Order: sequence, then structure tokens, then C-alpha cells
Amino acid sequence: MSDLVTLSKHGRVAVITIDNPPVNALNSDVRSAITYHLIKAEADEEVDAIVIIGAGRTFIAGADIREFNKITSGLQNWEPNDLNSVCYEIEENPKPVVMAIHGTAFGGGLELAMAGHYRIASPDAQVGQPEVKLGLIPGAGGTQRLPRLAGVAKAAEMCAFGEPISAQEALDLGILDRIVEGDLLSAAFAFAADVASLPLPPKVRDRNAKLAGDHSAALASVRAACGKRARLQKAPLAALEAIEAAVRLPFFDALQIESDLFARCLHSNQSKAMIHAFFGERTVSKIPGIGKEVKPRKIATAAIVGAGTMGGGIAMTYVNAGIPVILKETSQEALDKGLATIRNNYEASVQKGRLKQDFVDKAFARITPVLDYGRFAEADIIVEAVFENLALKKKIFQQLDKVAAPDAILATNTSTLDIDAIAAATSRPDRVVGHHFFSPANVMRLLEIVRGKQTSPEVLVTSLDLARRLKKVGVVAGNCRGFIGNRMFHQYISEAVFLAEDGTPPDQIDRALYNWGMAMGPLAVIDLAGLDVGWRIRQEFKHLERPGVRYAEAHDRLAECGYYGQKTRAGWYLYDDKRKPAGINPAAHEVIASIGRPQSPASAADIVDRCIYALVNEGARILEEGIAIRPVDIDIVYLNGYGFPAWRGGPMWYADTVGLPKVLDRVREFGWEPAPLLVKLVTEDKTFAALEQ
Repeated sequence: MSDLVTLSKHGRVAVITIDNPPVNALNSDVRSAITYHLIKAEADEEVDAIVIIGAGRTFIAGADIREFNKITSGLQNWEPNDLNSVCYEIEENPKPVVMAIHGTAFGGGLELAMAGHYRIASPDAQVGQPEVKLGLIPGAGGTQRLPRLAGVAKAAEMCAFGEPISAQEALDLGILDRIVEGDLLSAAFAFAADVASLPLPPKVRDRNAKLAGDHSAALASVRAACGKRARLQKAPLAALEAIEAAVRLPFFDALQIESDLFARCLHSNQSKAMIHAFFGERTVSKIPGIGKEVKPRKIATAAIVGAGTMGGGIAMTYVNAGIPVILKETSQEALDKGLATIRNNYEASVQKGRLKQDFVDKAFARITPVLDYGRFAEADIIVEAVFENLALKKKIFQQLDKVAAPDAILATNTSTLDIDAIAAATSRPDRVVGHHFFSPANVMRLLEIVRGKQTSPEVLVTSLDLARRLKKVGVVAGNCRGFIGNRMFHQYISEAVFLAEDGTPPDQIDRALYNWGMAMGPLAVIDLAGLDVGWRIRQEFKHLERPGVRYAEAHDRLAECGYYGQKTRAGWYLYDDKRKPAGINPAAHEVIASIGRPQSPASAADIVDRCIYALVNEGARILEEGIAIRPVDIDIVYLNGYGFPAWRGGPMWYADTVGLPKVLDRVREFGWEPAPLLVKLVTEDKTFAALEQ
């Protein structure tokens, strides 16, 4: 029997301990071993009660997700009643089974716990059904037992959105029976001994009181919220369907519906894409050629140059992670303005309930505002966050080279500029790296880590470790104009502008891509970011534009006319005083007319293909050049920094699902030059995913 699960005794209480680090995932060996030890404890006449507990840092954080990939690829048989059988074994045990929860009881972990006769937990424990974040629903009774414990409305919310709840809320709802202080195992022994002589409580599957009544309004409310919070995703609606079955059908009939819905979700492209993203976030932390012998440097203090939108957001990211920040500006006025913006952002988060005031007070106190470089020698990392101008950034790095500690990391927040040119302004190019945060930096998860020619392995490893501490997803990119994200995004935006110049109304372009799944349409994104920002960047690279290659003129002309987007209440669209769209800007029509191209509006399908395949074609070039290490690195960049829908898996994953021959045909149909790698993969009947094997 697997040593991942052990059985021991404390007096007349048997203890089944799950020890499958790091998160005690419920793989097939663990499930089989739990059943084996349950049967053994049941047969032991010297055992009156059973405790199930997790070793290490958590109870059970869910299923072993690797098994899902094996099932969908045909490498492993799917046993739909496997975990259900374990739950049934627990419920039918004539001896009380006490679930002792610390850390997290997520997914299958909570499903297993709900099969127990009792549930106790540490005060800091969390429970939840996060399967929808993988395009799945609970598949072992989660949609059936949870509404019986927590009520239909709360269960629907937890299963449809996947957010965890605290131990205290779980206790208040009825999911838990008790919160215990001190040592959890000792408390579990005492609790089990107390209940051993009592009649068993009703099985959770038989507790139907909270299912009674009319729940249609509550379910309709959650369904409506799914349309906003999980737009176009199938799993949240499937979870609601399973919960509706719990309300109207006997337990085992509804359980079969849950199982069928789970299977449908598991084999869907949406779930496969979201599981790809889940593993992708772990893959991108590995850099080929850099082994575990390279250790990250400890970052205890940071310094930031610039307290504007990006600098302020980056400062918040650091202090939120407990890292003190020295924040520099060139004038007291600019410094005061930056601090006021940070304070306002924090106050808004407190008002919305996202942060507690005590946390905010401590975070803000970690910021030391300065007007010179005097204290920069204290910093382990210095982040430059001024606007995109190569000459200015080189000047700043010359100054940083003089004041920074010898082993400090010098990071630039540039989104497009040459890291090597910036590093050359210093005497330590090996300590220079790009840290491209995405706006708002304190919210967006992506950190694009740009490697220069001489950036040291230690700096890269430290950057990835720092990204984790900052609760970001770090992706390493090579050095080129725009790196991974913005180099591809330039092609995407250009195609959108070309479509507008060729006669497709801006709102139709945005609507087609929004309806396809993008968080915003491309022209709306330009207005949000500021047409002036993109214009300045393009001016930096004007000398690199190739003669005879079509250039997207319209957004430059709008910017040159003073239409910067939301900040000026007019860009591609007009905006009211609350920055809500108020129709297409008439000036956009005038600019398009002045360009004078033949007008031929595109269909929604052509809009999507032109914009998305522009990403794919450029992504293939980036892979071929080694700017991105793997296709999944591109996917993770786009899922976390550019509003690409997670359930489509990222541009390169999506291209594989469409079929690369079809993508190549469309690329040629649009008159583009196909990336050589795309042609090669089609010729060899391979996919982008095959490059990672």
C-alpha cells in the first residue's frame, strides 16, 4: 500500500494521514490508500472513531490535475466514480469519521471532507470548489453536498465562481462543525473521542432541509453574474445546472447528472486550455540552461525612480509584499502627486472591501519619498519607471551606476526599448534587466522579465523569485522591440487599425473581438492606454519602419490632433465625464476618409481571424528567433497581460486547436508573409505544442 497515506492509532482513535507533498493532491494512489485504511480502521475492534488529516502545510488542495491530461489524451482510464467511491466509503462507515482541516480543502479535498460525519478546522483554514478555474465542475458530489450544508445560493456562488471562503464563514454557513485553536491533531483526537459514543449524525447527502423552497431567484442571480464574471465560459453554467439538479432530484440521480456534466467539461477545449494555462504558469518559471545551483538573491529593500502611474503602481506592488520602497521624483510637486494617487488607490480598495485599513496603513508606511539618490545605496533592486524615452533612461542608468550598491539589480520598466542599449550606459550590464510591469501594476499579474545579452543567471533567477513574492507571473523574454507582448500586440493593433481604415466601423471591430472573448476590443484598448502613449513609442522607432510596408496611420493622426482617448474624452470613441463610451468620435471618420483607402467592411469572422492570426504569425517569428523560450511562454504573457481569454489557452494554444494548416491558409489569404516556423510546422504536420515535448 502507498506510503502517501498512513494509518496510526492514538488510544481508540485511528488517524489516516495523507502525506503527498506539496499539496496532498488526491491522485489514484492516494484515493486507493484512503479506502484501504478506512476499511482497515473500520474492522479494528480497538478503534471507536477515525480522523482524516493532511500532513505538511495543508489538508487536501484538490485532485492531481496531471491525471486530467492523461485521461483526455487516452493515457489513463477515467473512473468517474473513483472519488465518489471513497466518499461513499466514508459516509457508510459505522464509526464517526472526523475531517481535520488546516490550510486548504479545495476541490476534491472539500468533496472528501463533506462526506465525513464531522468537519473541524484551524482558524486560518480555507475551503472552496475552484474547479471552474480549470473549466471543470466538482465531480465527486461537490454540487450535491455543498448546497445541503451551505444552502443553495452560497453553493451556487462557490461552484460557479470558484472563490474560497474562510473557516469562520464556513462555520457560519454550516460547512464546518467547529473551529479549533492550537494543535489541530490534538483537537481532532479530543473531538473524535467526544463523538465516538454518540449516534452518528445524518449523512450530508440526506440533509435536505436547505434544499427546500424556491431557489429560482438566487440561481438566476448567479447565472446573470456568470455572464459578467465568467463571460462565455461553459463550466460555471454547468455547475449551476448540477446544483439545480440537487434541488429537484434525489441525491444519486442528481449525482449522475453532475458526473455527466463533469465528463463533458473535462473533454471540452475550454477545460484543456485552462489546464494548459495552469501548468504553463509553472513551466515559465524554468529557464533552460540555468540549474538549481543558481540561487536567488534576497531582496529586502527596493528603490523606484518615478512616482507616476507606473512607478506608483510598482511601489504599491512591492510594499503590498512587505518590501520597503524608496520612491524618488524630480520635484516635490510630482512626489506629492504620486503619493496622493497611491493613497487614493488604497482608499478605493478599502472602500470596496478588497483591503483592510490596517494592511493599507502598514503598506503605505513602507514608502520613503525622496527627491535625490542619497538613499539608493540601501536598495537591493532599483526599478526605473519613467516614460518611454531611450535617451532619458540611459541618462538615469548612468546616474544609478554611480549610486547603487555593487551587487544591486538595476531594472527598467521599459515596454519596448533596447535593454542592451540601456545596460551599456552602466559599468555593470550583467546586473541590468527589464522588468516590464503592466498597468495598473498593482493589479495586473504579468511581469515580463527581459534578458539582455549580459544579464546574469543570478539576476534572472532573482527576478523570477521576486515575481513570485510580488504575486506576479514572471515570464522571461529576449531583447527586441516590444519583447514578447508588445511586439505581438503591435501587429494585433495594426490589423485593427487597418480594418478601420479599410471601412469597418470601429465599434464593429471591437464588438467582434469582445464577443470572441477578448476582455476589450483593440481600439477601446488604445483609448484606455492613451493614443499619445503609443504615438510616442512609434516615434522612437520611426527610423526602423520598412519602406513599402503598410503603416497604421489613423491612430497616429488622431493623436496628433489631440485625441488621446479616455484622458481627453475623445479618441476612437467619445467619452462622458465618467469615461463611459458615448459613440464613435466623428474625427475618426474624418481621419479615415483623409487616408483615402477603398472601403470594404469586414465580417466578424474576418475581423477575428485577421487580428488573432496576426498574433499567431508574429508569435511564430518570436519563437524562431528565441525571443520566447516556449510557445507556452507566449500564451502566459497574453493570458495575464493582454486580456486574452483563459478558456482559449493563449494565441499559440488556440492556433493548435484551430489547426495550423487553416491558420497558414488564412495568413496567405490575407496577403501576409507567413512566419517560416509556421510553414515548417504545417509541412511536418506538427503543432506549436510539439515544440515543448
